[in-house]
Amino acid sequence: MSPWSALAIFAAGLAAGTVNVVVGAGSLITFPLLLALGYPPVLANVANNVGLVPGNLSGSIAYRHELVGQRDRVVRLGAASVAGGVTGAVLLLALPGTVFRAAVPELILAASVLMAVQPRISRWLDGRGERPDHGGGVLLVGVFLCAVYGGYFGAAQGVVLLSLLAIFVHDGLQRLNATKNVLVTLVNLVAAVVFITSAHVLWSVALLIGAGTTIGGQLGARVGRRLPTPVFRWTVVTVGVVVSVVLAVEWF
Repeated sequence: MSPWSALAIFAAGLAAGTVNVVVGAGSLITFPLLLALGYPPVLANVANNVGLVPGNLSGSIAYRHELVGQRDRVVRLGAASVAGGVTGAVLLLALPGTVFRAAVPELILAASVLMAVQPRISRWLDGRGERPDHGGGVLLVGVFLCAVYGGYFGAAQGVVLLSLLAIFVHDGLQRLNATKNVLVTLVNLVAAVVFITSAHVLWSVALLIGAGTTIGGQLGARVGRRLPTPVFRWTVVTVGVVVSVVLAVEWF
């Protein structure tokens, strides 16, 4: 690895860590860079996943004040995230890399649309008494499926997850973003354990990404926390739409 490549990977990790805490699409910065530098897709995906874990943890710690009072919610949804993350990681190692590809752009676009209309959906669910503080069974299944996707590939996993939380849980968007950060951390962590024990990890790449994302996690928390709720919501929507379009163009 040349010094310039190392610097580029670290810088991409820094940007990804910042974006992940606010929105959750940092993989679309680091993963394409690794491919452009000539790393094989599966090896790049594994190194990227392992490298993102420190940044996820950093962002979760930075958002710790917003997590106060959410212990039961995080434990409940965290169990689904762990199960889904392990499932997704195993599928990545067992199945061809194109299995989920066709559905990814549509999934992210649908999540973005749901985030855009979330206030109306939430008000409707509130009127029916179907939006408890901890979320319901539908949310639990949704979080599990999102974690499967996150363990497998995870592009804009945060967009999908935050959309689900905002619709089905009665709480503020910043507090739900803190929950999202913890759940994404769990997904990437258990997937990283599977990869480390079952696949080859490019540690030089993973460590460079990890160093960048750790700093980026702190920066992202400062930015995200200061965004007013409407601005925060439409930032998520905009990033989600852009990601879905970019993936659709690149893959098809």
